[in-house]
Amino acid sequence: MKYTLRQLEVFLAVAHHQNITRASEHLNMSQSAASSALKDLEKQFSIQLFDRVGKRLQINELGKIARSKAQALLEQARELEVNLREQQQLGHLKVGATLTIGNYLAVDLMARYMNEQPGARVSLDVANTESIARKVENFELDIGLIEGELQHPELDIVPWCEDELSLFCCAGHPYAAKEKLSDKDLMQADWIVRESGSGTRQAFNRGMIGLLPQLHLLLELQHTEAIKRAVEARLGIGCLSTIAIQDPVKRGSLIPLHAPHRSWRRHFYFVLHKQKYRSVSIDRWISICRSKTNNA
Repeated sequence: MKYTLRQLEVFLAVAHHQNITRASEHLNMSQSAASSALKDLEKQFSIQLFDRVGKRLQINELGKIARSKAQALLEQARELEVNLREQQQLGHLKVGATLTIGNYLAVDLMARYMNEQPGARVSLDVANTESIARKVENFELDIGLIEGELQHPELDIVPWCEDELSLFCCAGHPYAAKEKLSDKDLMQADWIVRESGSGTRQAFNRGMIGLLPQLHLLLELQHTEAIKRAVEARLGIGCLSTIAIQDPVKRGSLIPLHAPHRSWRRHFYFVLHKQKYRSVSIDRWISICRSKTNNA
């Protein structure tokens, strides 16, 4: 074998940081050692994995092909190391979740994962669908939990469970007394909605197909809590996942609205890199997610 795992670590660190100095700091090694490891890797195969752009090292097409395979190989090597040390524990998992999932489901999932295996850790990154997908693509996350639909040649998008959006207003809004809303009602309302790029906004747009150009989108906000507060402040009506408004509906500060002639169903998805090694930790996390939603 002409290459070492350390050389692959340097290659992946440089691909991530686009800079030898930052990559060497990340790996706790000298800049010269990191530079030599990368040069040796390229020299052994007479290849170039990066293009030099000013002070940056920008990964090229050959580097991108090698990156996914190197990442998978290192993941397997690390799991082998754990097994050889007879530490059959679930490891540290880097999870990304979109806002609805991150705010209302992920914490319970994390608690169950860590309670099952003392010492196991989960880090959680909460962002919109586009951001989570991008981080999974760049191997910054082990797995993503997303609300939006997407297609990407390097990612597996796996259905997880069903969800449903709810329209809602504040208790004193004129629509609060309506049994159901017509398309005319929807077009006359002031809307407080999620930002473009979010799964909730994607589902909202799909539910409003044919009406979108006529809708008055008063505010586009990045956080579900901000949307609920704006609706409670009588600025307009909103649309979020049903699980996001359960508590204020119980308190009576928000009133669910109904437009049954339109579809508000959607799916949550797992997103994984096709070339990433599926560790025991990832498999267990997926199992816990499915178990929770099946029993809900």
